[in-house]
Amino acid sequence: MQWRKPGHGPVIIGYDCISSLGIELEEQWTRALKGESGISHLSRFATGSDFPVRIAGQLPDIDQLDYPFLSARQRAMWSSPVFKYALLVVERALARSGITIDKELAPRVATTFSSAVGGVDALLEADRQWQKSGKLPPPYANPNSCINMVSGKVAMHTGATGPIMSTISACATGLSSLLSGAMLLALGRADVVICGAVDCAVVAPITAGFYTMNGIFIPKKDEEDALPQEASRPFSVHRRGFVLSEGAGALILCSQEFARAHGLDYSIELAGWGMSSDAQHPVLPFAPTIIQCMQGALVDAGISPQEVKAVNAHATATKAGDKTEYEALRTVFGADLPPVSANKSILGHAMGASSAIETIFALRGMEEELLPPTINYRPDPDMELDCVAEEQRSLAQEFVMKNAFGFGGCNACAIFRRCT
Repeated sequence: MQWRKPGHGPVIIGYDCISSLGIELEEQWTRALKGESGISHLSRFATGSDFPVRIAGQLPDIDQLDYPFLSARQRAMWSSPVFKYALLVVERALARSGITIDKELAPRVATTFSSAVGGVDALLEADRQWQKSGKLPPPYANPNSCINMVSGKVAMHTGATGPIMSTISACATGLSSLLSGAMLLALGRADVVICGAVDCAVVAPITAGFYTMNGIFIPKKDEEDALPQEASRPFSVHRRGFVLSEGAGALILCSQEFARAHGLDYSIELAGWGMSSDAQHPVLPFAPTIIQCMQGALVDAGISPQEVKAVNAHATATKAGDKTEYEALRTVFGADLPPVSANKSILGHAMGASSAIETIFALRGMEEELLPPTINYRPDPDMELDCVAEEQRSLAQEFVMKNAFGFGGCNACAIFRRCT
């Protein structure tokens, strides 16, 4: 069913992110265009010689910045880093949007900003201290660990009193947050939605857990001394799993009517979207329902596959995941598969935040008519595609597809349109 034609969807009026590439958006985008990687040697926590993971994409420290939520008291109460990084990107995205959330607007501002993992690290640390010294958990240990507290803190910080929800869908969380925001706008329950996601999952048991389930990057014997920047290899014949990363991305979504009425600038429309559930396997993706998701997004946008000029792929660099996404893309696009960017080659996999950050990179690329490269690529004879492997590329992009898939079979796909 076609819900609308291009030109009538909600629009993005502000965005911001922080990733392993840096603190400022411009720095991150410039480095991405150069094909620079944010992946480095793991230093987030102490590791012994027997710890199986040695690399990660880690966020830079922001405690030196001048924001109220970075005061010593706030950081002591909200010890999980997800809160400070979430509030940073939301604060900056709202500033870019030109919106002031006053008492009149607040009830019409919704919050779907979420997380896949949340602040579980705070609860883990409380348990360690209890086992070590018998010290009871601090008062804010439980609130830190509530995943919905991320959206709650965003609402408290901004004063948004409209609908609030936590769109937890594993690694599709960031994009699902945006699509959930579009639903609220379409239902008339909000005029503005604060969307996005944050995750800081570089925590010892989570990191090691991905190793034991054979999902994270595991080097071959002759690769153990290779540079960390060479480890993330989406769509490549020598891909060996994802590189765990951290990050946060915020997007401010509103109706076109609201933007015009308030004189707000915008250049990108969410033209259409699709969601689906694999209903098959806890972690392995399923091509038929991914195809369903992508085709649904195209129908919702009212466009043909041939009108999509680029795809920003989920592309985690796992053997099964990349192959399944490729097969789905080939089914949808046939011989006309457009260039496919894989930002995780540069950023690593920031869990629920990854699709928020990658969406921002896709939007920036549309605005500047550029595609950042997919690094570390060696062609896989079983996957014939153009993944922008050499260097950044100039390309006019009226329509771009963004894919995101998560554990539990959570699939999300968005079609973005460059407004003329």
